[in-house]
Amino acid sequence: MAFDKYFDKQFELRYFEMNELGLATPAIMLALLEETAAEHCYAIDYSLFDLLKKNIGWVLFSGGLQMDRYPNYKEKITVRTWLSSYSTIKGFRENLILDEHQNIIGRAKGLWVFFDIEKRRPTPIFTDIKEKWSLFNESSIELNIKQKIEAVDQADYIGQFKVNRFDTDMNKHVNNIRYLQWVLESIPEDIINTHFLHLIDGRFISEAQFGDTVISLTKELETPNKFHHTITIEGSDKVCATATTIWKKH
Repeated sequence: MAFDKYFDKQFELRYFEMNELGLATPAIMLALLEETAAEHCYAIDYSLFDLLKKNIGWVLFSGGLQMDRYPNYKEKITVRTWLSSYSTIKGFRENLILDEHQNIIGRAKGLWVFFDIEKRRPTPIFTDIKEKWSLFNESSIELNIKQKIEAVDQADYIGQFKVNRFDTDMNKHVNNIRYLQWVLESIPEDIINTHFLHLIDGRFISEAQFGDTVISLTKELETPNKFHHTITIEGSDKVCATATTIWKKH
């Protein structure tokens, strides 16, 4: 549903989107944010598939997600999105996640770049897109997603994963949801079993390719239940992504 300032998309949480506690997973919340952004594109007649025919796509360069709680099975939620600012090649997308009573249960912000898929570089956003989406100069979350996150130097926990075909998306690179899953796989078991992901703040630096082996490095910080993460390519000094996470007890 489109309004002058924002766009709303309703969802009802399904069984396969739940964890063992009957709550939506962090990866599912990112997927719902992506689906809402895709619907927002479709609503102004610039669907992601139409853009793909022009070898153009949107690529997430940095972003943050904060969840105060995760939706239950069968719960109906609304994802509200709007654009808070633009430059020639990029825009900041804001999100609120609302329950049935319009209470805010989550917030997210992403820096998206308009991208030439064949040339693998940014390209100017179409003027028509900017005009149809317009701007609502209000931030959904106080998080500086432009600030650099340094790579992990020494890891306390390590995971290793092969990049398979299903890890890549229509822009021919690894989808940002997969990076989140690789990060979560290297979180210690005692945290996963007793805590939920409250905040993730991430930066996407370089692409992982089909066939690569990625290494997920996690370092425990002095602040309780806070971790620092880096995704690298095995056998190289290439850093694909960095992030910090904060966890809260169930």
